[in-house]
Amino acid sequence: MSEITVGAYLLRRLREMDIEHVFGVPGDYNLGFLDQVVACPGLEWVGTCNELDAGYAADGYGRLRGAAAVVTTFGVGELSAVNAIAGSYAESVPVLAITGMPATAVATAGTPVHHTLMDGEYDHFGRMFAEVTVARATLTAQNAPAEIDRVLNALRRHRKPVHLNLPTDVVLARVPEPAAPLAAADAPTDPALLGAFRDAAARLLAGARTVTVLAGHEADRHGLRAQLAELLAAAPVRAAVYSTGKGLVDEGAPGFAGVYTGEFSAKPARMAVEDADCLILTGAPVTDTVTGGFTHHFPAGRTIELRPGRATVRGAEFAGVTMTDALATLTALVRELRLPEPAGHGTLPAPTAAPVAGPDRGAVDGPLTQDALWAAVGAFLPPAGVLVAEQGTAFFGAQELPLPRDARFVGQPMWGSIGYTLPATLGTQLAAPDRRSVLVIGDGSLQLTAQELGTLARYGLSPVVVVINNDGYTVERAIHGATAPYNDIAAWDYTALPAVFGAGDRCVTRRVTTPAELTDAFRLATDTPDRLVLIEAVLPRDDAPELLTALAGRFAEQNDYGN
Repeated sequence: MSEITVGAYLLRRLREMDIEHVFGVPGDYNLGFLDQVVACPGLEWVGTCNELDAGYAADGYGRLRGAAAVVTTFGVGELSAVNAIAGSYAESVPVLAITGMPATAVATAGTPVHHTLMDGEYDHFGRMFAEVTVARATLTAQNAPAEIDRVLNALRRHRKPVHLNLPTDVVLARVPEPAAPLAAADAPTDPALLGAFRDAAARLLAGARTVTVLAGHEADRHGLRAQLAELLAAAPVRAAVYSTGKGLVDEGAPGFAGVYTGEFSAKPARMAVEDADCLILTGAPVTDTVTGGFTHHFPAGRTIELRPGRATVRGAEFAGVTMTDALATLTALVRELRLPEPAGHGTLPAPTAAPVAGPDRGAVDGPLTQDALWAAVGAFLPPAGVLVAEQGTAFFGAQELPLPRDARFVGQPMWGSIGYTLPATLGTQLAAPDRRSVLVIGDGSLQLTAQELGTLARYGLSPVVVVINNDGYTVERAIHGATAPYNDIAAWDYTALPAVFGAGDRCVTRRVTTPAELTDAFRLATDTPDRLVLIEAVLPRDDAPELLTALAGRFAEQNDYGN
């Protein structure tokens, strides 16, 4: 059997998982591996300004591609990335974190080399990663093939991050080539167990006249988009999504009721979910940000829940039933039951954003507002575009925006690390170059990761970046400290940033203060599909989406600030 290096073995597995880009920052403990990355056919190295941003970019990439990889150096580099990996863990994004570490003999001897804590212990940082990954390993010349495959299989099975330590001397060690592709991500469900689940589900569905599917982010990560469409086409089943599952189902399809956010939901979504005779929760775990601060009301005793590796019917758990097999089973059941068509089926929820007037309907010269901003974003978003919304006013404004049928939506409401979305847009644009990414990000968030505008331009990418300039942390002001100085930020010239970061003529910028100016800026973006477009949208300081204002009050109560 022919042999290859450990580095080449790992890279071959990455290509097998459809990874074409590797994100990271060079350091002396990963340089030998990076030589192999840049020499690997079909792979491109994407260097970011820091390791945190590399992790964010990998997260965005993994959401659209199904897997991603980030490379850092030992200690200082990997610890900079661990926040991003924790976010990927919280939101179930499959990211491989590769740490280039000192040579095996150096680590075994406990030599106090740079980037260590000078105590001879080399597993401090690996143990930190153990808390935010589902599998990890330190590779050796002897264990590398088996451990690489074990760790990557865990990534694919759980759709969560994993971690590999790759010592400098192991990179070039010779090992046998892979004998076969990686095993299938999910083993088929035991037929007897699936049959028991089917019987329990059939008993619940038999008495149901209305069935609603509520989908969340785990359904997306586990590739269930097509299966959900099949279920909704099999019978007059209604559908709603958490904000984390936005874009999972066709928002123009009959039965789509909107985004469910507990008591803050619009009436169609709330009624579809809470009044259903049978509610099928699909990859939709309960968290505060998606349920309106735990104000959800699911029908007691009438719920089927599908989660990775298990299903429950009326609280009875069937451990080992995959979501794929469970959805296929439920699709067959609802098809057999011939459910009646509920009243109003096929009537779409009314859009929540007000229309914005453009040049053809009379320009609007008043100040720009959140309603006008989101109407303009919705009118511009390409049919197959990727809408990326930063946590804060951007995310909650985007939540109720109707998406085109084949659009994608990216946000991070559960981990909520501000600044995430600009590097994540680097990832989404590379993962899906045929889909133009449209990022809406607040001024405070942008200031954390603004330097990646230069990386976007450096790699010739052309997303549209809308910076909401509302003079600080509006989301925090809505929760607490409306006039407090800790919610203030420096006043930047946002349209000057691309030039500062080296974008040159690869970027065009506009500053807008009225709906008409915003319409013109989006027209410019349409006319320049091959260039990065940055639009600074100036909005009133306290103008916030209604959903954010409502949830802010809930979060303030939840946090109990004592006043």
